[in-house]
Amino acid sequence: MLKKTLLAAAALVALAASAHAEDLKEFRIGILGGENEADRLRNFQCMVDKLPAAIGVEKVSLFPAADYDGVIQGLLGGTLDYAELGASGYAKIYLSNPTAVEPILTTVQTDGAKGYYSIMVARKDAGIKTVADLKGKKLGYADPDSTSGYLVPLVTLPEALGAPVDQVVASTGFGGGHENLVLEVLKGTFDAGTTFGSGVGDFKDGYTSGNLRKMVDKGILNMDDLVEVWKSPLIPNGPLVVRTSMNDDMKAKFKQFMMDLPTSDPACFSAVQGGDFKGFTEVNVDFYKPIIDARKATIGG
Repeated sequence: MLKKTLLAAAALVALAASAHAEDLKEFRIGILGGENEADRLRNFQCMVDKLPAAIGVEKVSLFPAADYDGVIQGLLGGTLDYAELGASGYAKIYLSNPTAVEPILTTVQTDGAKGYYSIMVARKDAGIKTVADLKGKKLGYADPDSTSGYLVPLVTLPEALGAPVDQVVASTGFGGGHENLVLEVLKGTFDAGTTFGSGVGDFKDGYTSGNLRKMVDKGILNMDDLVEVWKSPLIPNGPLVVRTSMNDDMKAKFKQFMMDLPTSDPACFSAVQGGDFKGFTEVNVDFYKPIIDARKATIGG
């Protein structure tokens, strides 16, 4: 009798879990901050249009956060189902709750690389050509949870400078995201600032992808106004993550939809990713262990 009762209870739990998965009517996408909200919503509209039929939900909703942490907290709290993060943002989630999300895919650059670079830029007329010229200057970072805009410069700039950053520059601050950071550099709020790019192609074009390229494509940046001061070592491309507790069938359908996107809808793929990429490749937590370790050692959770 006890065995039958336990089996019946197990069946009810399984049925409830299945029903819960089938009841997911809305797929919630988090979008990192730091770029004009209208642009972000427009770039992701194709996901709103195409995803419902592909993964079996009634609607897809977009949640553009004011900063990186807004998306991070949404994923930790289970109020978002998917987001594309920087490696440091994922590390923050992992260090808080390693089972909250699963990294499933990352982008591949046009040259086959699975990484990108932190790019430090300055106004061409600022007289800053190398990191040696940063002495006594104001340095801007993009966002506290940005890999290229903060964590990697924090870890690697001291070697390039030959001293801790705060012993060289007059002050540091945050620009409120990558796009805003570059605009603040152009305005003179910062003498130089850290953003990101593929490092593939030419700096004069904003490279093939990344924040500089997105700004050029939107017509809000003329690369002739900037110089590249410093470029970091290669950084692992950030992950596409899904909520771990999501139904496995939906995870599989979503992953397939994204992997097919570069060929099924190249314009949507380019809009969502912000530039030219070869496609996606599968990743897991092991790909991001060096960044997780670096964040834990320097910033913490």
